[in-house]
Amino acid sequence: MKIISICPSNTELLTYLQLEHQLIAIDDFSDWPSSIQHLPRLGPDLSINMDLLESMEPELVIASLSVPGMEKNIEELERRKIPHLVLNPNSLQEIADDLRILGKACGVLEHAEVRAAEFESFVASMKKIGESCEIKPSLYWEWWPNPIFTPGGINWLTEVSDIAGGVNLFADVELASVQTDWNDVLKRNPDYAFLAWVGVQHHRIKPGHLLKRPGASEMSAIKLDRLHVMEEWLYCRPSPRLLEGALKLATLIHPKEYVNLTLPEWIIEK
Repeated sequence: MKIISICPSNTELLTYLQLEHQLIAIDDFSDWPSSIQHLPRLGPDLSINMDLLESMEPELVIASLSVPGMEKNIEELERRKIPHLVLNPNSLQEIADDLRILGKACGVLEHAEVRAAEFESFVASMKKIGESCEIKPSLYWEWWPNPIFTPGGINWLTEVSDIAGGVNLFADVELASVQTDWNDVLKRNPDYAFLAWVGVQHHRIKPGHLLKRPGASEMSAIKLDRLHVMEEWLYCRPSPRLLEGALKLATLIHPKEYVNLTLPEWIIEK
């Protein structure tokens, strides 16, 4: 099957189903795995070159609604009558479900069922440990600095925080993504602060950006030296790579409790 992915998380889902060899093109931001980096690029995920995509005559395009603005890709695929599948997971369970949906669409449902079940089993193992943690620190996740965007309660990072033995600082807001301000963050006074700016190269995110803000030095996370720059690709994309991020987070905030837990081999970064 000639498959095109126009979103990094979808490219990763295909890879975890061992379908990356069927890809004929990808979006500009699909940077994993290394084995497909030679493929033609179709532009940023919000500005896909649909003329080029159509000329490649794909049998299936894997599209997404995980980022605001991707709706126009779907509309154009429909207008051109290009075969496509749209994914839009907000939870860990929906990511497992998408493995099954994608597996069925690509003719590898049996393999997808195994992967999805292993994914769910690992989530359950982490959740069990997380529930046993006596202290559950509050975690502030920053997706974008100005204006400030942070994940709300309807988002996989709330679950990732939970299974890692923590609590998302904005879990009480019933949104997938919350636009807030620095004063609100200060009032909530998180125990940890994590910077994972979407679309910004890891080395360009400096803790000093947050430390310069008014009152930052009085926040518990700063007083306790718990400000960390995190990998955007392990926390901001709805794919099984989130489990790698979740375990890394868990061993950071609860190193003893999660010491004996090991990721499934197929999750580990290629």
